[in-house]
Amino acid sequence: MNANECTTFSEARARLDEIASEVRKKDLSLEKSLDLYEEAIQLGNRCAELVDKPDFTPEEAEAAAEALEEETPDASLTGEAESQEATVSDEEEALAAEAEEEGSTPQDEAAEETDDSDAAED
Repeated sequence: MNANECTTFSEARARLDEIASEVRKKDLSLEKSLDLYEEAIQLGNRCAELVDKPDFTPEEAEAAAEALEEETPDASLTGEAESQEATVSDEEEALAAEAEEEGSTPQDEAAEETDDSDAAED
């Protein structure tokens, strides 16, 4: 059985176990070891494909969808996060307006802070 013939994760895993047993034998030729290594790599890739794209029965798919719905964040929590983001945005706007009234921009202030820190290092 090769990697392409394995249609289930269990089949691929069983073949990987067989390969591991064969490789542990001391009387295995280098060529055979390399062939088994290549097959093991292909089986590993096949296992990854099978895990990434599960093949659910309709009942399993429905159960998975229900589980995802239960894990969805609560609307009140989402609203709270949006509220916090709005507060931060309002504070940024207030600071920008303040700086504008003083005749400087936030970029000017950042440059001044950089100059101050450079002078302190000297």
